[in-house]
Amino acid sequence: MGENLQPRIELICLLVLPLVGAFIVALLGHERQVLVRRVSLVVTCVVFFLALLLAYRFINLPASAPIASETPTFRPVFVPGSPGVSQDGRGMVIPHGTHWDLVRFGHGGIQFYIGLDGLNLWLVVLTAVLSLPAVLISWNQINERVNEFYAWLLALQTAMMGIFLSFDIILFYVFFELSLVPLYFLIGIWGGPERRHAAGKFFIFTLTGSLITLLGVLGVVLACYTKSGELTFSIPRLVELVHLRLDIAGEREFWGGVQTYVFLALMAGFAVKVPLVPFHTWLPLAHVEAPTAGSVDLAGVLLKVGAYGFLRLCVPLAPDVSLTLGLPMISALATIGIVYGALCAYAQDDIKKMVAYSSVSHLGMCMLGMFALNSTGVSGSLMQMINHGLSTAGLFLIVGMLYERYHTRKMSDYGGMASKLPLLSAFMVFVCLTSVGLPGLNGFIGEALVLFGSFEQQYVVNKEWPIYAVVASSGMVLGAWYLFTMLQKVFFGTLKEPEVHGHESGPPIADLSFREWGVLLPIAIMCVVIGVWPQPMLDASRKDIAVIEQVAQKARARLNESGRPGAPAVAVRVREGNTK
Repeated sequence: MGENLQPRIELICLLVLPLVGAFIVALLGHERQVLVRRVSLVVTCVVFFLALLLAYRFINLPASAPIASETPTFRPVFVPGSPGVSQDGRGMVIPHGTHWDLVRFGHGGIQFYIGLDGLNLWLVVLTAVLSLPAVLISWNQINERVNEFYAWLLALQTAMMGIFLSFDIILFYVFFELSLVPLYFLIGIWGGPERRHAAGKFFIFTLTGSLITLLGVLGVVLACYTKSGELTFSIPRLVELVHLRLDIAGEREFWGGVQTYVFLALMAGFAVKVPLVPFHTWLPLAHVEAPTAGSVDLAGVLLKVGAYGFLRLCVPLAPDVSLTLGLPMISALATIGIVYGALCAYAQDDIKKMVAYSSVSHLGMCMLGMFALNSTGVSGSLMQMINHGLSTAGLFLIVGMLYERYHTRKMSDYGGMASKLPLLSAFMVFVCLTSVGLPGLNGFIGEALVLFGSFEQQYVVNKEWPIYAVVASSGMVLGAWYLFTMLQKVFFGTLKEPEVHGHESGPPIADLSFREWGVLLPIAIMCVVIGVWPQPMLDASRKDIAVIEQVAQKARARLNESGRPGAPAVAVRVREGNTK
């Protein structure tokens, strides 16, 4: 374990640079708007290139044989500092010098423990990529309290990076909560007419779920301390301790109750953040009222925090309950969300609200693949997080550009805009094709893997009719339905420009500017690259996804072994499927 650690100071820079940039632009004041924008752009560009550099070095690491271990846990590959190795009481090699104490409790404590592995690598890259267009799209859209706006935007980038990089469960939770504050102010100050109501609803929903999640976090830490005598907040060590105790038959009844409590408590916060139906009601209003940059970060990155929390914490720390309760419940809610979100999207006349409801549908696809609990489904889920971030961010950016020109988002106000704005329209058609999963673009491979994984879990393992995969596949058809309907209404047919667009005394409406090309082109390139060459993404995450699959396999084995009366029906079907 220790010999595979790679010291990378860039990890610290990913957290510190945006935070330092936030302080700098806040201190520059309201008068230096041009300088504020340039400093913010420089900071996000540096973070962008650092993230790409880390990704390049990660995928080019020498291939190594998988580490054989009976106890599944996560192992960060890139860590800050100079790693050393030592041995614990059982002779296991563990890293030290890769994290620093924040709060000590006797022999344990909360640590500044960050790292990079296959599960968070591409989410870190996604955060860096989408922060750049968020800064650029606000260049002309935000003209009041500019320094405050960019300070909160950079602070939000730090919080999002911190969530994905954290390998200490309390550090994860702190960044998880901190991400609420910048977005609350971005929506509440620079949002639309109902911005205060939207910001308040967003904050109340997410804070309530997060506080329940805190109970789950403390519950798993205290349970591990009670049974092992070791107080730790390290996520890899907590996962290891849980599985070590689950291997002791006499403790399984105790851990069965703990797992149920931990799973439901963690789910409360993560389900709101995803958002799963019926915890989604805060999302459409928040998206509609948020400034374009806020919508990009919210849909592109923050919605992935909930799915990532399920993947990093829920499944590894509550494996048996994830199988017996989480699999049927989350799969059902995700499938309902796929269809419900698509139908709601079709019913909208506001383009931005349509894109918001499409996120409910697409994130349902992510959760369906994750709770297939096999490598195919989890690979598709992780890839679909990245794909949705790129495609939906692209949609929100183009809607923002259209609104900047005409100050309306109503489909009924538009018509035939392709003849007026051909380049913007071409990008909108392209991004819609990525969102519906056209083969050769990024959306296709993720959705295909999710459906294959769900089919494998139900039909191959459980010997059931694959109802989740069948119903979820309709989401692809419905997605094409509402997106192509929007394209037909807004961009094709007879030209119909909104009568009032706020530019009567200004320059005529123009097509994409050089800055807007810079906003959209990197997203378009990444969509094509992922669609044509997805293998680096799949290879980089393979070992860590294998940990998730090992967790699920061990949970199935325990259910097979117990054969206890009154076990959940899904467990019985799993046992039957494995014995045929």
